[in-house]
Amino acid sequence: MKWNRFTIDTITEAEDMIISTLADLGIEGVEIEDSQPLSEEDKAQMFVDIMPDAPDNDGKAKLSFYLEEDAPVENILQTVEEALADLRSFMEIGSGTITRSQTEDKDWINNWKEYFHQFYVDDILIVPSWEEVKPQDQERMILHIDPGTAFGTGMHETTQLVIRQLKKYVKKGTLLLDVGTGSGILGIAALKLGAAHVRGTDLDPCALSAVEENRESNDIPQEDFEMVIGNIIDDKEIQDWAGYEKYDIVTANILADVLINLTPVITSRLKKGGIYITSGILDVKEEDVVRCVKENGLAVVEITRQGEWVCVTARKD
Repeated sequence: MKWNRFTIDTITEAEDMIISTLADLGIEGVEIEDSQPLSEEDKAQMFVDIMPDAPDNDGKAKLSFYLEEDAPVENILQTVEEALADLRSFMEIGSGTITRSQTEDKDWINNWKEYFHQFYVDDILIVPSWEEVKPQDQERMILHIDPGTAFGTGMHETTQLVIRQLKKYVKKGTLLLDVGTGSGILGIAALKLGAAHVRGTDLDPCALSAVEENRESNDIPQEDFEMVIGNIIDDKEIQDWAGYEKYDIVTANILADVLINLTPVITSRLKKGGIYITSGILDVKEEDVVRCVKENGLAVVEITRQGEWVCVTARKD
């Protein structure tokens, strides 16, 4: 089978933001081509003894994503172009042009597994199914997470920021709503930390199978983690399914522009004293999210950062 390949010409500084934007549109598995030098950690994960000489870093990058032949290509492409235009309004993204090509079917869907290994978020160990837990890690809190082809692994700074906040605020019996659930990693982490029940929403139907597989891998009963596909921002049926003023914690690891539209909906889901943990916020958008949170009657209790990403935690008083 042939695949449609779309390549975005951009700059290295915009890689994370464009990839996150594509993820919000349901496009994952993005290939990155750039000349950035490898970090020592990157080199440690490469299966070669001598690294080849790399070209000088020119700041340019190419990001490629793939669509099946029968996908609604033109509609998806128009949505991507509109999203890139929105990004260009507040940050430099280079030319942002998209070129098309075709490629034969290959195992690129699974090749990335070669480079994804177990890792720690503080004292929590996250392990994919193709690796064994080391004897010295048996007593740690362990999350068995396979991202599959559609969702993240927990390695991204934004996810790690939320996990650290969950460690602070989850108590025994916590009810949690996770908007933009993806692989289910945040809900699973919350349940392992003592939460009683998690409800999750996502726009991508692939989230249903991803959450089910990861839930089963972590021995979490089906009734403890419910999932629904739909947009809680404007879908009354999803809003009613989530319920009103019932959650101790709501998490949303989504881009800032989506958070600004989401926050008014979240305030009516939180119970009094409930905690709202938001991430996926690029540092240049921090003030916008903080202002939105305050305008919706929530009190900011903590702002945490990792790299260029920000997590805003607020409380409904």
